[in-house]
Amino acid sequence: MKKSIFFLFVVLSLFSCKKEEEANPIPEITLDSVSETIVQSFENTIEIRLSYKDETGDIGYQDPDTYSLRIKDSRLSDYDWYHVPPLTPNNEELNIEGSFTVSLTSLFLLGSGDQETTILTLQLKDRAGNWSNVIQTPDILIVDSL
Repeated sequence: MKKSIFFLFVVLSLFSCKKEEEANPIPEITLDSVSETIVQSFENTIEIRLSYKDETGDIGYQDPDTYSLRIKDSRLSDYDWYHVPPLTPNNEELNIEGSFTVSLTSLFLLGSGDQETTILTLQLKDRAGNWSNVIQTPDILIVDSL
């Protein structure tokens, strides 16, 4: 009887143990807000508020010359790059979430017309080289400042 109770206890113990889930290494971002969607060429600064989640907490770099946020203006072929400081103390591996704001200096007209529309595409890279999901702003209208 004691052996069967012991065996039952061992079997139940094995099935009740759950393997600890590994952290998802891919950061996730969402667009919270865009300060303005109609701007005058060369005059307005746009503030984009992003929320982030990262189960490994490896977003951002100490070195201000290392960039991890890329933003692409739909009218251009290349990305602009931005520095994001570390979002965890001492680069610890923590499950983090929060938000930050990116300030973009004034947009400007590329052509000779009185107005242009653009969409900004954003993506974040962590220190392990994992890219977040891609997010986009709503249409942003740029009008001539004259």
